[in-house]
Amino acid sequence: MDPLGAPSQFVDVDSLPGWSDAYETKQLDCHQSSVEKAQVDVRSPFPYRKDINEKIILWKGDVALLNCTAIVNTSNETLTDKNPVSESIFMHAGPDLKDELQKLKGCRTGEAKLTKGFNLAARFIIHTVGPKYKSRYRTAAESSLYSCYRNVLQLAKEQAMCSVGFCVINTLKRCYPLEDATHIALRTVRRFLEVHGETLEKVVFAVSELEEATYQKLLPLYFPRSLEEEVQSLPYLPADIGNAEGEPVVPERQIRITEKPGVPDDASDEEGLEADLSFIGSHAFARMEGDVDKQRRLILQGQLSEAALQKQHQRNYNRWLCQARAEDLSDIASLKALYQTGVDNCGRTVMVVVGRNIPVTLIDMEKALLYFIHVMDHIAVKEYVLVYFHTLTNDYNQLDSNFLKKLYDVVDAKYKRNLKALYFVHPTFRSKVSAWFFTTFTVSGLKDKIHYVESLQQLFTAIPPEQIDLPPFVLEYDARENGPYYSSYPPSPDL
Repeated sequence: MDPLGAPSQFVDVDSLPGWSDAYETKQLDCHQSSVEKAQVDVRSPFPYRKDINEKIILWKGDVALLNCTAIVNTSNETLTDKNPVSESIFMHAGPDLKDELQKLKGCRTGEAKLTKGFNLAARFIIHTVGPKYKSRYRTAAESSLYSCYRNVLQLAKEQAMCSVGFCVINTLKRCYPLEDATHIALRTVRRFLEVHGETLEKVVFAVSELEEATYQKLLPLYFPRSLEEEVQSLPYLPADIGNAEGEPVVPERQIRITEKPGVPDDASDEEGLEADLSFIGSHAFARMEGDVDKQRRLILQGQLSEAALQKQHQRNYNRWLCQARAEDLSDIASLKALYQTGVDNCGRTVMVVVGRNIPVTLIDMEKALLYFIHVMDHIAVKEYVLVYFHTLTNDYNQLDSNFLKKLYDVVDAKYKRNLKALYFVHPTFRSKVSAWFFTTFTVSGLKDKIHYVESLQQLFTAIPPEQIDLPPFVLEYDARENGPYYSSYPPSPDL
């Protein structure tokens, strides 16, 4: 792993003490605590896991000096930021790095992009852009910072990397409170390792002297090194510990009214248990479904109850979700046809779909469906809106109504319940007619959520311009059709 002729200042991650090492040495001569001997009734949402702790390293030093598979560089949208982390990486990597970065054409906030490490000991550099923090847009900043860490880890998984060295992504220039950012960093890494731990051997948090104390304080909350430390850390966990993947959740949006008020709570618990069990295996015995062929026959004969139909649908969706998480979808992701941006005036997550970026005749549409589920599963747990840019689409970009019907039928009920608006930007007469037929005769409940938007000025009344990344061709088209006023809004550099 060490490149030939690597300068002596580089540090091999295998030589660094792990997160648990110092703690275990301290506990070696002590008797086992009463907490560890007794059964613990109250467990932390981040329970003690020795296997995960062994992968974690906290190291005070320059991330550019780490000898590992990849290190993380924090930068701005043009990947030219001047901060201590970036400057050190550029200095050690050499001039070839700047040439390769020019080919990337920037990076949006929350994204992650890969380059070679050149003269570094690390083979690769993963570049990401942390959000600028403003208290009034805190929700958007939290979601974007989560996306930085999650996308770095996902890229490491897709590239089969063994070790990743993280810098502190939120720089001082971007004004993100260190402690708040550290909570998001640690819990995102923890949740990822819980599911994909077998893909990574080491995760290093490379910190400065100013950052070390905060990481020392918060690491036990998410990576407790014993049952005793787990119990002691429990009262210090924040109210928002994120969802199952560590993404921040707005507390007031977690409140929901049951769709069937008359159904006992036990029924919903049973459904949740059954949904979880569906992940165990793909065959009927592993899912404890009984005779699947008999169930399908009853569905065709109209003899299954509504509750049974809902359970059948949930099992089907869970199978799609499992496949989406296992599939390599990097080719679909590279199209930049679906991405998360900021929030609307009501604080709801904004998802963007770029019609012109979908080459329907050239891609595997089943993989496109899997990618939609992969991206949207954790978004749809709370209220969200979709912005569809129909701008300059042609026959090669038109999504088939059969595909849209299949997508609508496959997705979980939360997608339909929490979708609050679909903004159809720059529609044509033909697209309006097609949408009317589709929402009238093919799907139900969607027609009232569609809003046709003829100009960006209309869109900005619902979503502030600084909260949405606009493709350059959309800005140019709108300027031609509705006046040049909108050209003053900076385009997203990567679309």
